[in-house]
Amino acid sequence: MIYTVECGFADPVREGEWNDFYSHRKLPALISVTGFHTSQRFKAIGAGCPTYLAVHTIGSLDVLHGEEYVKKGGGSFARWQPDIVDWHRNLYDGLDRAPDVSAGEYLVLSSIGPEALMRLGLAPHAMRAVAMEKSPERRWLATAVSSEPPCLARVPDGVHFYAAMTPQLRGVPSAAATDDR
Repeated sequence: MIYTVECGFADPVREGEWNDFYSHRKLPALISVTGFHTSQRFKAIGAGCPTYLAVHTIGSLDVLHGEEYVKKGGGSFARWQPDIVDWHRNLYDGLDRAPDVSAGEYLVLSSIGPEALMRLGLAPHAMRAVAMEKSPERRWLATAVSSEPPCLARVPDGVHFYAAMTPQLRGVPSAAATDDR
């Protein structure tokens, strides 16, 4: 399952500190939670969507309701809360694992259908919202090589490009998952 968290940050003076916190403390804390398999952060290229996107692969919705998630800071941004804007959380089914987007690629999300991504020469993967806001209900995800910046003027509304801010972090498999008995 793919868990997405999207937001903007309203205070440009504290934005660098916010990004340092999220990328270097928040993501490592989340990936240490049992049931979190991957975590990666992105920044939007262009307007029309929240500036920041975190994409996590998790085992199930139960992970987000667990004591370990709450204990390790899931959903809690205390001192940052006044500046977090345009915040959205969704849980999507349809992909078993989020793609690992390198520095030489973009993550591309469409809420208007797979055809828009196919017209850009991309291979879309369908996702359906199953929990949290459930909006957009359907999304298509793809990766694109970033040899040159996308011509955003030719990208339809509802399709957004994101550059990776962090490498994809991977959780440590549980002993039960790696036991070969």
